[in-house]
Amino acid sequence: MRENLHRFFRAARGAGVRVSPAESIDAMRAVAKIGFDDRQILRDTFLVTLAKTQEEKRALGDCFDLFFSQPEPSPPAADNDNANEPGETGESGQANGGGGGGESSGSGDASDQQASPETGSQPNEGLGPLAQMLLRQDRNEIQAAISNAANAASLSDIRYFTQRGIFSGRILEQMGIARLRDDLDNLTATNPSLAERLQAATDGLRDAVRETVAQALLLYGREEAENLRNEILRNAPLARIEPRQVDEMRALIRKIARRLRERYSKPRKRQRRGHLDVRRTLRRNAAWGSIPFLTAWKRKHRDRPKIVALCDVSGSVAKVSDFFLLLIHSLHEVVDDVRSFAFSGHLIEVSDILEKKSPEAAMAEIMSKVGFGSSDYGSSLADFEDEWMNAVTPQTTVIVLGDARSNNLDPRADILRRIAERSKRVVWLNPEGRMAWGFGDSEMPRYATFCSVVRQCATARQLERAVSDIVATYQ
Repeated sequence: MRENLHRFFRAARGAGVRVSPAESIDAMRAVAKIGFDDRQILRDTFLVTLAKTQEEKRALGDCFDLFFSQPEPSPPAADNDNANEPGETGESGQANGGGGGGESSGSGDASDQQASPETGSQPNEGLGPLAQMLLRQDRNEIQAAISNAANAASLSDIRYFTQRGIFSGRILEQMGIARLRDDLDNLTATNPSLAERLQAATDGLRDAVRETVAQALLLYGREEAENLRNEILRNAPLARIEPRQVDEMRALIRKIARRLRERYSKPRKRQRRGHLDVRRTLRRNAAWGSIPFLTAWKRKHRDRPKIVALCDVSGSVAKVSDFFLLLIHSLHEVVDDVRSFAFSGHLIEVSDILEKKSPEAAMAEIMSKVGFGSSDYGSSLADFEDEWMNAVTPQTTVIVLGDARSNNLDPRADILRRIAERSKRVVWLNPEGRMAWGFGDSEMPRYATFCSVVRQCATARQLERAVSDIVATYQ
């Protein structure tokens, strides 16, 4: 039981359910009380002990249904004619949990197997255990043998679809496929009718093993496949993300934000009390012989972190800004005060839009108001100075995301200088490659003079590193 539960926890993590060691222990204790007999109660128990959100409940429920549905060969057909009917093929096996191979293993006549002299008990006595089991057509026995062989072959270690053939071969070897081949060769020469039945059952067995491996790949390879897909997305240029990948990229950005929250919010909570002040503690407890009944702590003053984000949403960088704004506003647990602004030809505040609406609705509204225009950095910086300069304090990190291309208009670098003088620092994230900075209408070299940090930020990986470095300074 313990080994099966550990495999299920691994599959659940691959499905996106965060299962901590403590939660897995709670689940195992609960299962020890209720047992495995009632499948619905078992399912509900896992949902209660492991899932924290509705999304995790759905993922865990699907994982449970897949994990506890075992592929198995279909029962023997009533006669040869019925064996070829659609209702007796692998379709019924799929309905019962994915029994590919049901149509082959059901071949032959059950009554003939008992009455015919060719298939009596005497010819079977010289056959190996696997051949005899296949000819008996005991579904539970066959499935148990596949399950035991899968465990012996460490099927839960499968990660990639290219390993399907390897693990199928390992399972069949564990079951005794080599002896089965010899039995088939011998029967082909001595008892062709029985050899035909055994060959049909063998084909069904191979199909059932392939289905078992495919099911395991869905359970245990999902996390690796998702990691590979995310790694490709993480390094893909944000400005060239295809429409079909936008939702995947947004999901990846949310995961990045969650990881940053977990990394940086916990240390701040742990360190809130500060370090023990030994001298003050001893003075406070002088009356008790310096036994520390009362403690004193050194409290390190921390500025309340503030971020002001200015995002260019003109046509050339609109996609990058979409993901950047989503990431910034997902970090509210780490950063106490975030205000976001968007601009093309002029600048507006978009904080309320991002906080109150879904990402899709928020970006649609922002783009309808100010997006896809020709960028005018000078005019946008002037708008910010006129309306929101008081949002910048010595505790504020100002982040500018944009390519610094102002269409040969006045860049108003003097305003950025005044922003830099009022703020803690100015960080510029440029989605263009460094080789393009300063060429054409790029004003990046002029702006860079007043920035504390200038980073290329063209991919999700670069965006994560940049935001991580910014948030880390507040810890």
